[in-house]
Amino acid sequence: MSNLGEAPGTRYATDAYPGFDTEKDVVSPERKEPRWFQFLTGPKYDNATDQFAYGRQLEAEESWSKAVRAYDAIVRNWPTSAEAPEAQRRMAEILLEKEDDADEAFAAYRYLVDFYSFRCDYNATVDKMYEIAGRMRVEGKTIIYFRFRNTVEVRRAFEACVLRAPGAAWAPKALLMIGELREEEGRDTEAVSVYENLRNLYYGTAEAKEGVAREAQVRMRLLRDHGYNRERCVDTAAFLRLATTLVATDRIPEVEAALAETERWLEEEAYRAACFYDSRMRTRRSAANAYAKFLKDYPNGPHAEEVRARLEALKGTELK
Repeated sequence: MSNLGEAPGTRYATDAYPGFDTEKDVVSPERKEPRWFQFLTGPKYDNATDQFAYGRQLEAEESWSKAVRAYDAIVRNWPTSAEAPEAQRRMAEILLEKEDDADEAFAAYRYLVDFYSFRCDYNATVDKMYEIAGRMRVEGKTIIYFRFRNTVEVRRAFEACVLRAPGAAWAPKALLMIGELREEEGRDTEAVSVYENLRNLYYGTAEAKEGVAREAQVRMRLLRDHGYNRERCVDTAAFLRLATTLVATDRIPEVEAALAETERWLEEEAYRAACFYDSRMRTRRSAANAYAKFLKDYPNGPHAEEVRARLEALKGTELK
């Protein structure tokens, strides 16, 4: 019994995707192997053709769970047979449409594109994966008839879709959703990385513009949470200036408001730094230089007149 076949990942994206889970974070799908105790759990027939016919018979009888097991046995025991890819596809279809198990159906379709990428309708399959990921997002995960939020699993499902079809029409929407899910996880730094990648890879799309607006919100949240760290504040201000040229027109006011808040803090920080030099421990010249630099950077700010007056006073004192 051969275990040879097409290698997984033959059509994966080669681009890096910052903000996604790494391979070490995600358990990669392994090739199916024959189950233990074959006399109990193995195929009913000794060849893939008859076993496939048996699976179709079980479908006709609406014995959905048995049909899934029958098709699964083909993939496990005859992975390189002509019937294996179609058996895997039918198993995924039953799990989705008859068993109403979106999580297991997604895993089954993912296995199909990973191990039979050239023996299935690749584009249709990844489209189906994206559709199921959306369904998982809406429905949540069912455990003993109860629905639970499954943010991490859903995000990884969308990530799997993007990695397998970065050129799909829905890829920008998937990235936008991944960023949103990262936010829900409280992983704002990763969310920023996802939104940045969306902006770079799909520049100018409606999703990229929305991603810029969301990135602005997340960056401001990070800024406030970290007590207006100066380096982060300077970086955020630079991004927000760029963002005003990238977001949709109706989002410009909120980005401009965020930029104004950031620049106000930078000005206050610069004012405090200038005042630090105006003390008995410092020379008048150093204080005058600090105030002059402040006025150069913030000539029209709320402290400008006060600083001008103090600067003139220092100059007058120096002349005396």
